[in-house]
Amino acid sequence: MTREATAGYYQASTGIRLFRMALATSQRLWPALAVRAATRLFGTPLPPKWLNRRTAWGPGWQAEHWPFEDANLTLYLPRAESNAPLALLVHGWGGHAGQLRALAEALLQQGLQPVLLEMPAHGRSAGLASNLPQFARAIEYTASRLRQQGHELRLLAAHSLGANAAAFAASRGLPVERMALLAPPASPREYTRYFAHVFGLSETTRSAMQKRIEEREAILMPSFEPASVGPRIDVPVLVVHDRGDRVNPFRDGQAFAAAIAGARLVATDGLGHRKMLREESVIAEVLAFACAP
Repeated sequence: MTREATAGYYQASTGIRLFRMALATSQRLWPALAVRAATRLFGTPLPPKWLNRRTAWGPGWQAEHWPFEDANLTLYLPRAESNAPLALLVHGWGGHAGQLRALAEALLQQGLQPVLLEMPAHGRSAGLASNLPQFARAIEYTASRLRQQGHELRLLAAHSLGANAAAFAASRGLPVERMALLAPPASPREYTRYFAHVFGLSETTRSAMQKRIEEREAILMPSFEPASVGPRIDVPVLVVHDRGDRVNPFRDGQAFAAAIAGARLVATDGLGHRKMLREESVIAEVLAFACAP
């Protein structure tokens, strides 16, 4: 859940500012309505997905749409057929598959078959809302379906919220040989506190919103934190995090690296939260990790 981008849209949109005022007022006059409205807004990815549909993939790529829950998933794959092991790439909250295009093309050059997964309510995928548990379910479903088709899943590389979801899926026995976590967030609960601050919500409303999400998704938010998922991950893990990340602080990457036995942390400087996805040195680290014996 990228705070910087989301906060920009919260502040920039007149409609959102009016909604924020109405939400802050309704929690005093009609608390139950405020909780429902806050939950819906919390699950709405920003920036809007239509802004990310302009990505031109070119003739070397094809898109597939898989029905999933009440929406669908969009997968981008090279047109050339290959029996090479797969590298599943996952974007973060409010992101899109095109952000991982540079990494995908580099993996393709190294003989791996990249598959880029676009989540519900993001990019060209259907849906208006999503959340962290759904991200995790989508990763599990996609990996299982790819294996059912006879593919070997060599690498799962995921960014930001996608990395948090990937770690959770791996802790549940996801059939992947190795995993790269790029700028993962360590505490979904902390983001609910940030969201509440932006919209002037009381702790009572925030807590009720979190409870509503947990009851609907049948999972508690602490289940996604490093202390919970880390000890159950038994595949090689690479964590890449920038010391100056203003979306997910560097300590989040440190927390995942410390909680996962044998995980290696690569610290970068000056790349922030998203620039690392295009940075040649980071791509080289992921390639070396993916192709290691």
